[in-house]
Amino acid sequence: MPTRSTDSGEGRVPPRAFDVLLAVVVAVVLSLIIALSRAGVGAAPPVLAYVFAVGFGAVLLLRRRMPVPVLVLSVLATFAYYTLRFPPIGVALPVVAALYSAAEVGLIRWAVGAGAVVFTVSLYFRLRDDPQPIGYVLGTDAVSNVALIAAAIALGYGIRARRLRAAQQEQIARLTREQSVREAESRVRSERERISRDLHDTLGHALSAIALHASVGSEAVGRSDDTVADALDRVRNQSTASLRELRSMVRLLRSTTADEETRQVRSLSDAQVIIEGARTAGLDVVADIDVSSTDLSAAVDATAYRVIQEALTNALRHAEATTARVSAVVEDGTLRVTVADDGHGAAADDESRGYGITGMVERVHLLGGSLHTRSAPGSGFTVEATIPTRPAP
Repeated sequence: MPTRSTDSGEGRVPPRAFDVLLAVVVAVVLSLIIALSRAGVGAAPPVLAYVFAVGFGAVLLLRRRMPVPVLVLSVLATFAYYTLRFPPIGVALPVVAALYSAAEVGLIRWAVGAGAVVFTVSLYFRLRDDPQPIGYVLGTDAVSNVALIAAAIALGYGIRARRLRAAQQEQIARLTREQSVREAESRVRSERERISRDLHDTLGHALSAIALHASVGSEAVGRSDDTVADALDRVRNQSTASLRELRSMVRLLRSTTADEETRQVRSLSDAQVIIEGARTAGLDVVADIDVSSTDLSAAVDATAYRVIQEALTNALRHAEATTARVSAVVEDGTLRVTVADDGHGAAADDESRGYGITGMVERVHLLGGSLHTRSAPGSGFTVEATIPTRPAP
């Protein structure tokens, strides 16, 4: 099971190179132990013992692809080595690398089982062939074997756990980055939707006023030059202001970052500008706005402005109204905005309101409020919005 290690041992060299290095170390260490075991005897160890030492190392080259066969083969080779009565090399040392490899790939039960088999079998033959007290047999040699087996398994398990933790942290970081990107894209979409609604509300009102002034001017042609000049002057002023706001919003839509300098956030304190514009367009507006901007959050303040703007725009464009009443008041932490006109009203299935009313409803709902309209043919049109002054996050 090839995996890329992040541990301090394997992380410095490629996996294949590490396997070769481990195999060479095991073969060299076992060969040195075999050679040293006969150093003072004068008889050279059997050549086959060195073959076993090299075999214990060579089999580790397959430890990633076949960890279980490598483990089983190492255990059986250990038993065969001692059956042939070759020089002692310890019962745990020949299998320690195979135990480590099995634990490293998650085969903990196989590693523990193999270690237990090696220790139990060696202990049995030690008790059978060496008539020493059991306490002596279970002394330093047995403890060192158990410690070596346990250390090999623990090291393999620890490296695997560390590798898995690193992989999980990398995945968490990747998912976090993706989530941040999605949230940023969502904020951009929301902002662009808000700007599109602002664009619709602002230009809708401005174009309605321009159309009315142009109509007045056309009717006065040839009868009153002053009236024509005044109407054209209002058209010029209104169109210039609208183009300026349009350019600002288009810059926001084109920009990849929020440019606060180009943003123009309207508030309820600017409602008088809308009202005066409606009056100059021929609509008699009675206003009763008794609200301070300091009593409202910025979002509620801007939304109240847009509600009044859209409602007066509808009164000018669709209702053919002559009078309208605008009121805004704060009661018990709630802002109530009402705009009522005396136009021809609308039928229940009238779809002429377009995106205007829908945009107002969306804005108000986002702030935890509600917006209702009342209308009937011939009885005017009323818009009533109720919004918390300080919406909860």
